Amino acid sequence: MSTYSLSDAIAAEAGQSTSRARDSVGWLRVAGPGIAAAAVWVAFGLACLHWEDRGDWSQTRSLGIAGFVIAALTLLGALGADHLGKVGTGLRQRVPWLLVLGAFVTLWEVATAKFAWLPLPFFPPPQAIIEVYTDDLPKLLDSVFASVKLQLGGYVIGALVGFLTGVSIGWSRSVGYWVHPVLRFIGPLPATAWLPIAFFTFPSSWSASTFLIALATGFPVTVLTWSGVASVSNAYYDVARTLGAKPSFLVLKVAIPAALPHVFVGLFMGLGSSFAVLVVAEMIGVKAGLGWYLQWAQGWAAYANMYAALIVMSLLCSGAITLLFRVRDHLLVWQKGVVKW
Repeated sequence: MSTYSLSDAIAAEAGQSTSRARDSVGWLRVAGPGIAAAAVWVAFGLACLHWEDRGDWSQTRSLGIAGFVIAALTLLGALGADHLGKVGTGLRQRVPWLLVLGAFVTLWEVATAKFAWLPLPFFPPPQAIIEVYTDDLPKLLDSVFASVKLQLGGYVIGALVGFLTGVSIGWSRSVGYWVHPVLRFIGPLPATAWLPIAFFTFPSSWSASTFLIALATGFPVTVLTWSGVASVSNAYYDVARTLGAKPSFLVLKVAIPAALPHVFVGLFMGLGSSFAVLVVAEMIGVKAGLGWYLQWAQGWAAYANMYAALIVMSLLCSGAITLLFRVRDHLLVWQKGVVKW
């Protein structure tokens, strides 16, 4: 009896040890990447504060402190994500990116500001770009405002014209007969190829740039809207006609809603094209904007300003894409039960 009790106790203890080991491994698997990311950001902060800069930059200390703050937040998210709700879950999902980003900026800092492995001014350190946001912020904000205004106007015009044209082509054969050849001729040409004609035809560089952005946006929206309307099943129209639907109802309530997934693909493609044309148009004719700012920075060999403007432009494009995704998810909520989201 005592032998059986002793062996049973040993087995129970072994089971508990195994369970504790599994829990430790599971915890390390979940929290390990966060701890590693925090360590990388601590290394970045130490690199900023420990070694002396090879140049004169005023934001090195602030950048090092920011590295320690990011490390603390990352460690907090790794250890306490279960108690932080959605914030902790989102932070834990982004830990791999924080790890990679921390390693990148640490290498960038060491290779530029500390040991000058990469030559200046072509490769400025991170603190030089931070200085642009602190010292040249008014001019940069003016450029951002001008670019957003120009981009938004051209994009909205191009999207509306492209949408209406695509619906017309997809619905009416007679409209398609006349518009389709013109679309085949104009569409494949890059919008920047029309720069000389646009600046000669329109009264101002602003209106010419708006036209070019609208042209770059309109072609993909037109083609994909046309494809979406043309691909709507005839069974939908037959059911609607059986219930007494008029042609306007068929267009507004059947064709357009069914074509919306294609329309949003065209809007996403047009957004990328419009940003590319925006930079070229502002470099040539517009006196304000991020494209103009890039050209000005390149002319003065202010590469830190140029990289800072590129980061802002990337954030603007990413924000516009996120907003467009939100609109798509709201309008196409009925798709969530039909296709994998």
